[in-house]
Amino acid sequence: MSGEISIVVPTHNEAAAIAATLARLREPEILEVIVVDGGSDDGTPDLARPLADRVLETSAGRARQMNAGARTARGSILFFLHADTRVPEGFGADIVAACARAIGGRFDVELDAPGVVFRLIESAINLRSRWSRLATGDQGLFLRREVFEALGGYPEIALLEDLALCAKMKRRGRLAALRSRVRTSARRWQRHGTLRTVLLMWWIRSLYALGASPGRLARLYRPAR
Repeated sequence: MSGEISIVVPTHNEAAAIAATLARLREPEILEVIVVDGGSDDGTPDLARPLADRVLETSAGRARQMNAGARTARGSILFFLHADTRVPEGFGADIVAACARAIGGRFDVELDAPGVVFRLIESAINLRSRWSRLATGDQGLFLRREVFEALGGYPEIALLEDLALCAKMKRRGRLAALRSRVRTSARRWQRHGTLRTVLLMWWIRSLYALGASPGRLARLYRPAR
């Protein structure tokens, strides 16, 4: 069956990346591409309009934006993709096949920077995700529409909404961990230093597991964005 997937891309000041990301999304399994902008002032919505089926504008907040896109989506499968993440060839067929045997899933990830350090980081992300059955938004999260709606969508929290949704998903059913890779930006590590960023992310995840509020964690994370 073709045309099953609605892709939702949340954006905020992604003029440098959005066109390249959207240009790769037209495959037979894709029903529509919905960009949801959270108040960009760099022209992101104008760059997205020729390449998307719809461009919505909402207040900022990635979870809020993705939920807004999902509410307008018509596909039986929802695929949430970050604006700086590029999909592999054949991604649409991979998602449809995965959703035939699981409630949803994610891709492996690779970073768009050369060097052994970045290969180690991406390998650690993929291994941790496969072991924990959790995924971050950089990995391209997808799930059946009815499951997303039954779970109440993304919790509209300041940070880690992807992990929160995945935690609910894995209690609901099987998640597919696809070996095909999305390619995402390494800018966070390059801008603020690889070691500092890795340690910060582990610290944030640890605090979250211990019950720290997403609002507090967002204040820790924001300087590293």
